[in-house]
Amino acid sequence: MANFRSDNESPVAEPIMQALLACNRGSAHAYGDDHWTDQLNQRLQEVFETSLRVLPLSTGTAGNSIALAELCPPWGGVLCHDHAHIHSDECGAPEFYNPGCKLVPVAGEEGKLNVETLAETLSRYGSHGVHEILPSAISLTQSTESGTVYSVAEIEAISALAKSHGLGMHMDGARFGNAVAGLNCHPADITWRAGIDMLTFGASKNGAMAAEAVILFGDDESTQQRWHGLERRRKRAGHLLSKMRYTSTQLLAYVENNLWLELASNANGQAQRFAQAVIDHPQASLAYPVQANEVFLRLPEAQLLAMQSLGQEFHLWPGAKDLARLVFSHNTSDDDTAALIASLLQSSES
Repeated sequence: MANFRSDNESPVAEPIMQALLACNRGSAHAYGDDHWTDQLNQRLQEVFETSLRVLPLSTGTAGNSIALAELCPPWGGVLCHDHAHIHSDECGAPEFYNPGCKLVPVAGEEGKLNVETLAETLSRYGSHGVHEILPSAISLTQSTESGTVYSVAEIEAISALAKSHGLGMHMDGARFGNAVAGLNCHPADITWRAGIDMLTFGASKNGAMAAEAVILFGDDESTQQRWHGLERRRKRAGHLLSKMRYTSTQLLAYVENNLWLELASNANGQAQRFAQAVIDHPQASLAYPVQANEVFLRLPEAQLLAMQSLGQEFHLWPGAKDLARLVFSHNTSDDDTAALIASLLQSSES
């Protein structure tokens, strides 16, 4: 049976593994002074159709934390969803990388922030001067922890609010490929064109071995200053990889011939197949709309346990006995999804 626990548990996509083997010949200059890293910067400029700088890393936690540390001063605050990964699942790393920085969790339906609630939250600041934190950035998760996706219009509206208050915009794109594939849009449409300053570009969940990157959009003087800060913060955090060619090679192979969107489209498509089976099931329902590669399934606990006893692996959601999360991966096959649907139907008969 297939593993639907997490896309983190999926194997490396074969084209990326082959690229790693090909790059593993001879020596190469260290710390990013290699032609793979140079090519990566040029290639991502083509993908996003704009000037940018790329900071390759091995973990998304480091990427998010380093980016937010550059966007937010030690006395500042980062507004994020109260279920955001940076708030709930990174062990205080953003505050660790930028001591004094405060995350400000904000509620929102279906895992998404909205302009009205953000505006109300921002209205609470400004009357206490140096006694209060200074809101400095907004961080969006794309796709969200609920498996939903921000539309172009939603990102543009939140960015406009941020800019009106002098805030930077960060996007945690651990599943960015799934969001782009789900929206069927250009990567630029939900990043720099919509007002995003920095993107944590994730690949590990979608076919890479261990490859993430902070992408800094723009090429003006302030962008140059931010870039120097990002480089220093990466080194100071212990994430300047000496053999960076292996990380850059993964990211190059990831975007070559739109592999990343092909992999994400398969994951999304399998999630949609299962979601339709849930909709058609008399006792099951979806907790959230399925817009990327995650399905939050509501089903009586006994039936969820019965599905697991049939060999299906997935997470029973903490604090909710009748809720499970199933994550579909780049390598999830039609047969895997068919077997999962069969276990759903069989569980209701037991």
